[in-house]
Amino acid sequence: MINMNVSIMIYQPVGQVFDFVSTPENDFQWQYGTLASAGLSEGVANIGTSFRSIGHLMGRRVESTFEVTEYELNKKFGFKSLSGPLHSQTSYIFEVVKGVTKIDLSIQALVVNLFQADEGILKKRMKKQLKENLLMLKELLEVKRLRPALHLPTET
Repeated sequence: MINMNVSIMIYQPVGQVFDFVSTPENDFQWQYGTLASAGLSEGVANIGTSFRSIGHLMGRRVESTFEVTEYELNKKFGFKSLSGPLHSQTSYIFEVVKGVTKIDLSIQALVVNLFQADEGILKKRMKKQLKENLLMLKELLEVKRLRPALHLPTET
């Protein structure tokens, strides 16, 4: 079993950070190796909804399905894998510390026999990737200051 915990501080309002992280369609913008991600359930993410992600992990193309297991607006977002090369549980905890949004990310993963890599090597690579992902998220939200897409009226 692989257990990892990583934290980061992001200088943006907690609502903006939470909304961005809890929207699967944004994953490809900040998660290394993610090619596409999309909700499979109607409406916004909530406990019991699911989403699918397609990407690369350790040089292999993988597709995984996840179910949201934790959802507390601006506080918690978590999900577990239903399919894919890792059986995992991921949890994001959001809090405001002196006006800054802090994210605590924890992952527990059990390697399925798809990978022939040593668990220690896989853990080291995954932790490095998690840190890089959170740094990309920080850069996107702080430097580029992403805004929600504009929905322009169509001409009739």
